[in-house]
Amino acid sequence: MPDALNLPALIKEIGRGARGARDLTREQACLLFSAMLAGEVDELRLGAIVLALRVKGESSDELLGFADALATHTLPLAAASGPRTVLLPALNGARKLLNLMPLLALHLSRLGVPVLVHGRSDFGAARGDTFALLQALGHAPSDNLARAQTQLEQERLAVLPTALLSPGLDALMALRPRLGLRNSAHTLAKLIDPFQGRSVRVVAVTHGDFQERLAEALPRLTEKEGSAALLLKGCEGEAYPHARRTPSLQAWQAGQAVSLTLGEAEEAELWETDGDSAADAQRLQALLEAGPAHWPARLREMAQTLHMLSTHI
Repeated sequence: MPDALNLPALIKEIGRGARGARDLTREQACLLFSAMLAGEVDELRLGAIVLALRVKGESSDELLGFADALATHTLPLAAASGPRTVLLPALNGARKLLNLMPLLALHLSRLGVPVLVHGRSDFGAARGDTFALLQALGHAPSDNLARAQTQLEQERLAVLPTALLSPGLDALMALRPRLGLRNSAHTLAKLIDPFQGRSVRVVAVTHGDFQERLAEALPRLTEKEGSAALLLKGCEGEAYPHARRTPSLQAWQAGQAVSLTLGEAEEAELWETDGDSAADAQRLQALLEAGPAHWPARLREMAQTLHMLSTHI
């Protein structure tokens, strides 16, 4: 751990509650998160840090500092030929509705856009598991980076546990069942980039105030790397929009906002699920074959935007 990292002093700064806490600088955040990713913070202080950040909320500078640290703790993948790779984090699954994220991934891969789905599947049996759906659709998770690399080149779609990209980040996400709450690592999993800028990050959020912080951070993050990002409010926590809600897509490329034309909210059909992965996979396959004209407008808009961000290089 760096000598400059005084954990008690940093915990004192961030641990005074939502009103009394102070934000860390980008440099302090980078040092802190690097130590957390490296496993250099003891459990007592680690618990204090993740809960303090949960109460305070991460500032945009803290998110950027955490992303700086994560870049040095992420194993690289070579960018597939052609369009930028779309990064779809699968961190929640779906609660009641049919999980449409595998449909989005398969559609983009059919268009020649490489898609990497990564995440964890410890969110509970009551949710529609994205990994299980993709496996039922013929895309089982890769057990190593070399296999994922081959799948991206040959099939334009790979599924990968986040643990293989960043073991330190995965260890922090694994605290969720023990603590009962998510922590900053779950947000950083949406900002991970093993392709070092040749990517389109997809960042789904739930709360409006957090969307505002990420809307401040993502232009600066994409400007530094020359990459692209799409920010949206997710559906039941997963990285695709709710069929009936007001569109919330925001996009950046090379640090600049991308103008998007979005339709009004509509009374779209909602497909519920009983959690049967095989049956849901059949429904998703049928929707894939039917084409975007038969999808909710929100999902169709997202697919079009991601294709544009990926191919406009």
